[in-house]
Order: sequence, then structure tokens, then C-alpha cells
Amino acid sequence: MALDGRIEQAVVGALALTRSGEGPPRLTAALDHAVFPGGARIRPTILLSVAMACGDDRPGLSDAAASALELIHCASLVHDDLPCFDDADMRRGKASVHRAYGEPLAVLAGDSLIVLAFEVLARAAADHPARAVELIKLLAQRTGAPGGICAGQGWESEPVINLAAYHRAKTGALFMAATQMGAAAAGQDPEPWEELGARIGAAFQVADDLKDALLTPEQTGKPAGQDAAHQRPSAVTEMGVAGAARYLKDILGGAIASIPSCPGEAKLAALVRAYAEKMTPVHLSPSAASAVRG
Repeated sequence: MALDGRIEQAVVGALALTRSGEGPPRLTAALDHAVFPGGARIRPTILLSVAMACGDDRPGLSDAAASALELIHCASLVHDDLPCFDDADMRRGKASVHRAYGEPLAVLAGDSLIVLAFEVLARAAADHPARAVELIKLLAQRTGAPGGICAGQGWESEPVINLAAYHRAKTGALFMAATQMGAAAAGQDPEPWEELGARIGAAFQVADDLKDALLTPEQTGKPAGQDAAHQRPSAVTEMGVAGAARYLKDILGGAIASIPSCPGEAKLAALVRAYAEKMTPVHLSPSAASAVRG
């Protein structure tokens, strides 16, 4: 089965756990709204790609890890869009959860998705308990504080922001989870895979900063100009468009070089290069776009 099919099947199976018939119908609907239709499912795709590069000898466990990671990502989007943070009306080309279902259900939907992610991993633990415990630990570390996505959001409330730490936590954390959890699901040491995830995450953050500054809501499926509107740190603010584009190219080059030795190393390098093309905003100036693509 293709990776996108594996991921979608795993995510559908996870959401099925919320449909016992006893839960509040509107909360159940809000959960579906938050998860389907999905975006690019980039993080679980990276996770499964790393697992396959490392042998993927427990595909059921890898699928559980991929769906759990995607649920955490979806939860973070629901919370990011809340009025207390970005107050965003749109997400993935449709109404954000709090606009569609109200703020109380959006908070509960995000919380429920986080809990569901860990339930999915717990249910898969019988396949290989030791690996499942490692997966739970890795996902928890990349979700909470001090270095997970909660910490990333927390940096926005600080009077002085460490841009590198902010980006590493807010965006990089779940990419580090993707590479490390993929290795762990396949029985490999996750530590050597941290750098690859950190670099991919940094590249996605810079690309997101460029898109926020240059693209329209119709092109991105979410509000534009949010960094400037909320006075958030941004690579574009710090470096300008051309500087941010050059920085993006440097990060991606380092990401490819950081891939640990494994049977699927060449395929992973090709995957990173493919994402480099997808990450480049279409409205970059020719010189800036050329800097990214090399």
C-alpha cells in the first residue's frame, strides 16, 4: 500500500475510536472537522519513510506512530487558531474549528486529539512493548515543555524571544518526532535521527514564514500576514525575502547531509529534495526562488 493510503487508513482507524455512540455528537463532528480532509500529512509521511529506510519490521507499530503524530499535529492547529492565539478564521481552506463549532468545543477537540494520540500508541504496544514505550516518550517530549510544541507557543508570550529556540520548538519539534519515531518504530536508535528532523523542521518554518509574507489566503488555505499582524518572530523579518530564501537552501543542504547511514538513505535524500521544491513559495522573486532551488 502507498504511504498516503497507509497514513489515511491509520488516521481513520484512530478516529473510529471516538465514535462509540456515547459521546457528544457535536464534539465528535468537531474532531472529524479538525482531521479530515487532511493536509499534506507531511510529518507521518516522513515518519513512515524513515521507518521503511530502517527496515519497517513492525508496520502496525509504525502506522500507529504515524497516526498518533498526525493527531498531535491536528490538535496543535486547532489550538493555534483559537482567539487567544492566532484567532484564525480559516484552516486548510475551510472554517477553523472554533469558527465552525465554537471556542469551547475547539478547546475540547484539541485536547481530545492529544489524548487520542497516546491511546493509539498504547493500543499498539502489544506489537512490541519496549518500542511503544520509546514512541510514547518521544511524542510526549515533542508535544509538551520544555522543548515541544507547547513550549514553541509559549515563546510567543515572552518579552524577548530566542528565534532559534522558538522555531525549533514550534515547528521543529514534530519533525524531530517524525524522524526519531520512525527510527524507533523500526527498532533503531532514535538519537542519530534528531538532527535530520530538526533541519527539516527549520526549513519548513522558514518556508512558512516566506509563504505567510508572500502568498494569499486562497493560495495557502489559511490567513496570510499573520506574523506581521501578531508581531511574531519571522525569518523574513530578520533576513528579508532573499536572505530567508538563501537560509532555506542552506538548511535543506544540511538536512540531506545529516541523514544517518541506512538501507534507504538514497530514497530519503530524494524525498527531502522533493519537499524542497514543494516548500518554495511560487511567488518568490526569481532570484530568491533560484537561491532555494540551487
